[in-house]
Amino acid sequence: MITFSNTDSAMIANNLTPFEPTHPGELIRDELEARNLSQAKLAKQIGVSPSLLNEVINGKRAVNTELALLLEAALGIEAEMFLKLQSDYNMQIAKSDSTFMNRLANIRKIAAIL
Repeated sequence: MITFSNTDSAMIANNLTPFEPTHPGELIRDELEARNLSQAKLAKQIGVSPSLLNEVINGKRAVNTELALLLEAALGIEAEMFLKLQSDYNMQIAKSDSTFMNRLANIRKIAAIL
């Protein structure tokens, strides 16, 4: 294992977080463009409303397990990929919320005393 002395841990590549979190809808949008497939056609193919799919693609709605499995069947991209992207996105959004992070810090202080 390599150790770095006097290195800011936030500057190590594995600890960097993207400036803008990537919502799984971006992957869906890219796939639709690459395949020259419309949102409406994909929505019909997987049996969801076009508005639901549009909300996911625009980052206004999360990808859940069922939708991930439907997308896997239609696009051939593993459901786990969509779910991992969604989980990472959710984590980055939570960590960027200063009110929530302050709440976590307070809980950690209390837990350290116990």
